[in-house]
Amino acid sequence: MAAKNIQERRRFYNDETCPIRNVIAQIGDKWSMLILFALVDGADRFNSLKSRIIGISQRMLTQTLRDLEREGYVKRTVFPEVPARVEYELTAMGKGIVKPLYQLVTWADEHHDEIHKARKAYDRKAQS
Repeated sequence: MAAKNIQERRRFYNDETCPIRNVIAQIGDKWSMLILFALVDGADRFNSLKSRIIGISQRMLTQTLRDLEREGYVKRTVFPEVPARVEYELTAMGKGIVKPLYQLVTWADEHHDEIHKARKAYDRKAQS
């Protein structure tokens, strides 16, 4: 089969209409997927999430939770107690996005050794 003509190939625009830039970029950062997976088991509080996501700073957890809430993946609930109790949980959309992400994580786990070997081989070749 011949390669697609250059005009028939997909175009990726640098604006809001590009799903890769608009959606994938948000969940593809360093922490978002870990937070989404941490919430798969149910609602959780901030400090509990922070203790389970090793290496995330308080500032980064706060910002990433806000971003995920803005995107519609996470719901933040403040309970009228003293002191106030705040819980985070996945929305229906958040639960929906975790399913295909789990496939990606499974694929990455299955190919981790192969990827590691490819990186080493590339680095050796690049140094020569």
